[in-house]
Amino acid sequence: MKPRIFIGALVLLALGFFVGRQSVLPSQLVTDVYNTESASSTEKVDFQPFWDAWNLINEKYKGTEPVDPQTKVWGAIQGLADSLGDPYSIFLPPDDNEAFGELISGSFGGVGMEIGEKEDVLVVIAPLKGTPAERAGVRAGDMILQIDETSTADLNVSEAVDLIRGESGTSVIITFFRDGDEEPHETTIIREEIVVPPLETELRSDGIFVISLYNFDAHATSQFRKAIQEFSNSKTDKLIIDVRGNPGGYLEAAVSIASYFLPEGEVIVREAVDGTEENVHRSKGYARSTRPLKMVVLVDQGSASASEILAGALQENDVAKLVGTQTFGKGSVQELLPITGDTSLKLTVAQWLTPEGKSISDGGLTPDIVVERTPEDFEAGKDPQLDAAVKDILSR
Repeated sequence: MKPRIFIGALVLLALGFFVGRQSVLPSQLVTDVYNTESASSTEKVDFQPFWDAWNLINEKYKGTEPVDPQTKVWGAIQGLADSLGDPYSIFLPPDDNEAFGELISGSFGGVGMEIGEKEDVLVVIAPLKGTPAERAGVRAGDMILQIDETSTADLNVSEAVDLIRGESGTSVIITFFRDGDEEPHETTIIREEIVVPPLETELRSDGIFVISLYNFDAHATSQFRKAIQEFSNSKTDKLIIDVRGNPGGYLEAAVSIASYFLPEGEVIVREAVDGTEENVHRSKGYARSTRPLKMVVLVDQGSASASEILAGALQENDVAKLVGTQTFGKGSVQELLPITGDTSLKLTVAQWLTPEGKSISDGGLTPDIVVERTPEDFEAGKDPQLDAAVKDILSR
């Protein structure tokens, strides 16, 4: 089963950070369903079963509460998206669409962890920096077994998110299981408004400048520009970019950030549709200096999407070494298509390839230096991955 990944906006929104484009679906493209033809064939699509089911539901359904007709329309569209078998293609009804807008703006409510589905089990991809989930000790790879009194055995990511979502100040009890533990453990997490900074910087005493990049949201490009100015002012040639636990974001942000390290015209990422290369995204050549850098990018299983685009571009263009563990492998392109004024369809439209043509979805990126960070390391405040990166840079 292919991994399913969603960004935790409350855990979060089951909406997911996405690497893609935003475009508008003109109303003129909406056609009469009775006359719609499949885009890939000349056969007519028979919508009569849909309308038969619609009419039977309206006539015979006698549940405990009536269902608003518009809600049934949203459900039908979501079912259409689900039929694609692609976890990244989802319909966003009004509430989720609004929440998604909050998420990509960098501020949202919840517990602050990215969750996904692997082999039919809900897992934590990464807790977001400085959030209740991180403070509660949640780690990447933790399996989610129960949310309050509800088992997750039959829940999808969206349903789990709905249970974890809640008002700031309220609590949720989540039962986790971690590899290496003998028993599951319950963790009480207090929900709060999550404000995720795009990045943080540090000039270490050993002369290494560290940029910890937490996401590729709407503010990441401008914030990275300031960070690069800080790095330039530091007069050092030693740089670590940390994208561990970074679930991704906008393609434009990844391209802009990579452009600070690659000459104009160098390939950052390739876009493929149906296995055929359609578009190549190249460096804008923002780098003002040609001085060689001693550079490492820290990655782990929580590095996904735009993080993998940046890391892959710098690795394959021989600008930086990757240190850490295998990345997540989220290499599909989503386009956000408005359906109505307050709903959207997030649809996979292509696949990302590294500059050398490797599919990011095919297992992610392999670090040049593989270093694990165990739960015991976390608990002890140790960071062997950062230590390995520092050792590599100082040895050059």
